[in-house]
Amino acid sequence: MQTVEITTTQNVTIEHELATVGQRSIAFFLDVVIELVFIVIMVFAVSIAIPNNTGFAISYFVIIPTIFFYSIVSEIIGNGQSIGKRALGIKIIKLNGEQPTIQDYLTRWVFRLIDVMLSLGTLAGLLITSTEKRQRLGDILANTIVIKTQPTNQIALKSILNISSLENYTPHYPDVKRFSEEEMITIKSVVDRYTKYRNKAHRETIIELIKFVQERLELKELPKNKVEFLKTVIRDYIVLTR
Repeated sequence: MQTVEITTTQNVTIEHELATVGQRSIAFFLDVVIELVFIVIMVFAVSIAIPNNTGFAISYFVIIPTIFFYSIVSEIIGNGQSIGKRALGIKIIKLNGEQPTIQDYLTRWVFRLIDVMLSLGTLAGLLITSTEKRQRLGDILANTIVIKTQPTNQIALKSILNISSLENYTPHYPDVKRFSEEEMITIKSVVDRYTKYRNKAHRETIIELIKFVQERLELKELPKNKVEFLKTVIRDYIVLTR
């Protein structure tokens, strides 16, 4: 599993798991299949509507734009995810964590001709497997990476803490069951980030998170140790929902 840490423009560090060359290749071939199916359907429809040489000529106005522009259009519309990428759970983002611009997508699309088409994917594969951030040439020039939207080793909440050590534990906040497991995992992630990167941005994130938790639990007062409070909330949730 290869990851990359991205520091956003708000000075918040986020860890992302990078997509593998296999995942990107499968996503590419899925997109090719989708293109071919679309072309066949459209050509068939045109041939029925206009059953002569004119219909055959019109078909080229479907085939050529689809082949050339499907990837860039689908990625722009899908905010970094073509249909194939969405199916594989991978996405294009900027190295600063922001959404790529149209110019970024255009750069990746132009160099796709070299990376993928002319080299039959060989150059793209070599670069993705050998570069630190798994970037093909288009990614390097556009300053983008392809990440997994769902980490491979996504931790179940009950594996975050040692459950056996909580056998005699008494929960402090019974209403913690209002939270979902995903919300608890997010809280744990924010606490871990704050512990690792004690900068202004993460302190502000912790403050906002505490306000959110306090409102959900309808608490009037909080302990002085805010981080320990969040850890207690997590422990309470585990004990009350296991």
